[in-house]
Amino acid sequence: MLHETNHSERRFGVIAVEEGFISPTQLFEALETQVEDDLNGRPHRLIGEILQKQGIMTWAQVGIVLMALGALEDVEP
Repeated sequence: MLHETNHSERRFGVIAVEEGFISPTQLFEALETQVEDDLNGRPHRLIGEILQKQGIMTWAQVGIVLMALGALEDVEP
């Protein structure tokens, strides 16, 4: 079953840019990486994972964004 996204729903990348953790260009490049992985049969990775593995975001920053999305209860930076 596919997850339907409400277009008014805030997205990880948008929040990361708003928080100043990444630039719009870095978000676009991470999205390109995600699509390339998917098209080439590699395991699907979330944007936060891609940005952390590239050294662009820390796990603490990823946690802050996830908290803003309501995906985590609490994260210690």
